[in-house]
Amino acid sequence: MPETLFFVVEDHILHATQGLVTRAFTDELWNMALSKIIAVLRTHSSYCNDPDLVLELKNLIVIFADTLQGYGFSVNRLFDLLFEIRDQYNETLLKKWALVFREIFEQDNYSPIPVENEEEYKSVVSRFPFHDAEIEKQPFPKKLPMSQSVPQIYIQVKEFIYASLKFSESLHRSSTEIDDMLRKSANLLLTRTLSGCLQNLIKKPHIGLTELVQIIINTTHLEQACKYLEDFITNITNVSPETIHTTRLYGLSTFKDARHAAEGEIYTKLNQKIDEFIQLADYEWGMAESDGRASGYLMDLINFLRSTFQVFTHLPVRFALLNA
Repeated sequence: MPETLFFVVEDHILHATQGLVTRAFTDELWNMALSKIIAVLRTHSSYCNDPDLVLELKNLIVIFADTLQGYGFSVNRLFDLLFEIRDQYNETLLKKWALVFREIFEQDNYSPIPVENEEEYKSVVSRFPFHDAEIEKQPFPKKLPMSQSVPQIYIQVKEFIYASLKFSESLHRSSTEIDDMLRKSANLLLTRTLSGCLQNLIKKPHIGLTELVQIIINTTHLEQACKYLEDFITNITNVSPETIHTTRLYGLSTFKDARHAAEGEIYTKLNQKIDEFIQLADYEWGMAESDGRASGYLMDLINFLRSTFQVFTHLPVRFALLNA
């Protein structure tokens, strides 16, 4: 940045000559220039939607600030600006990952993950912290209860945390402060971005009862994995495990809310389907006595309910709607 060279020269003149410039003059000149620099950076950074470009801007500001600080200029306002830009950076990351999550959900088949052998099983559990003693005892081939979107979502949450960490580096903050910033960013990803994607997914017309049941199972496993995300952040920030964190991950509420929404949607769709059977049926309600034959419509309804309740048996906990 040309401003760096200018003030380096000014500092050199200050120390190499006598009476030509004064510290008060250079400080006044620096404060005036700094105000204009911050105004320009704040304006242009607010229009940037590419997280990589925002990250490049941050790196340039850090180099500029560190250099000028080495020559005795006050750069606190620049680092305050970096925290403003960091919020902008996180917003661009959230928008980027919203698209990532939507694509994952669109490509999911909402069926349990099949594993043919030990190698495939290890491939899945290496990407997602899944442990189930009963399933581990089963012979191959076998199926894991969650669908393919679960390990993909878990990996992308970790990738988001890595991306968020890139901005926190070189900001001269302690590991505890960086850890807290990462947790706040992860909370926004879980409670706003991922939660919104899940709620939109559940309401999509093509998502049927089978898919909704699988979503309930998926969110149960993602909820259980939140403790591993907590440990992941602690490990990459090198914070002591004994540290009492001021910020916790809110993933539990995100996945519980999604699960409740899916359960409510199942109840709605189930009632709508039953109503459709009743409306289509041509029942003879005034029949004096039974002719010994069940209505074909009624048999279709019973078969539908039988197959639907069979799907519900895959739920990890007793489904409360069945008691309604």
